[in-house]
Amino acid sequence: MIVVGTFRDLCLTETEQMCNTYYMRRKREQTMTALLRRALLDCGSLNAVQKATGVKRQSLAKFMRGEQSLRLDMADKVAVHFGIVSTRKDR
Repeated sequence: MIVVGTFRDLCLTETEQMCNTYYMRRKREQTMTALLRRALLDCGSLNAVQKATGVKRQSLAKFMRGEQSLRLDMADKVAVHFGIVSTRKDR
């Protein structure tokens, strides 16, 4: 079997399917995981994110593929890098 396309294209397809079936069931509320994955997919270079955040490229790639999660401190660094802000909803 021959697969044509870039790693980003293949990763996008796999991650998009996973996000659509699990994380994005609610259209109004996106999870932090979905937001981080989307930002990483759109960034283009995991090496640049690694240099800016100190989070290993391998960890970012496995997170994007859904093979592992990020520790909360790592997720914080990635979120700050991309300008993702979380807020508490008033009850």
